[in-house]
Formats: sequence, C-alpha cells, structure tokens
Amino acid sequence: MFLALAILLELSGTLSLKMSEGFSRLWPSILMFLFYGISFTCLNFALRYMDISVAYATWSGIGIVLISAAGVWFFHERLSTTSMLWMFVIVVGVVGLNMSSKAHS
Repeated sequence: MFLALAILLELSGTLSLKMSEGFSRLWPSILMFLFYGISFTCLNFALRYMDISVAYATWSGIGIVLISAAGVWFFHERLSTTSMLWMFVIVVGVVGLNMSSKAHS
C-alpha cells in the first residue's frame, strides 16, 4: 500500500514539475515539492516491509511507465515504438525482480 501510494505521489510530483514551467508557476512548484516529499516518505515506510532493491526498482520502473503514459495523455507527447518496447522491458524486469524476491523469501 505504501509503495503504491509512493508511486502515485511521484507521478503527481513529476506532473507538477512539468506544469511548473521551470519553477515559474508558484502552485505547481509548491505541489511538486509536497508530492515528492510525501512520496519519499511513503517509500521509506514501504522499506519496512520489503527490500530496498525491489522497492526502488518497482517505484522507479512503474513511475517511468506511468509518467510516459501521462506525457502522452496530458501533454500530447509522442512515444516511438522503440520507446514502448524498452518500457515493456522495464515492466518485465520489475515483475521478474518481484517474483525472484518472493521466491527467496
């Protein structure tokens, strides 16, 4: 639960970072710091229950995929086929890491 919340807050922080337009807009800039701060706090709580390697790889990997999708959806950015392939590789890696971690527990 903490890890999922950390991922969603990291996504919100990154969206706020884009909307801050180089810290030229006040509220998105403030929200960015707030979202990232709470995200790292939730990630810290998640580390009570899981290995840092798995938690951080999941947080960053799923965050990459979600922010890429958000970039396409909200900012009309384009993803090449190659980019989507490499994001698929990231997801496979995160799933594999989680599976191998549970197998060793």
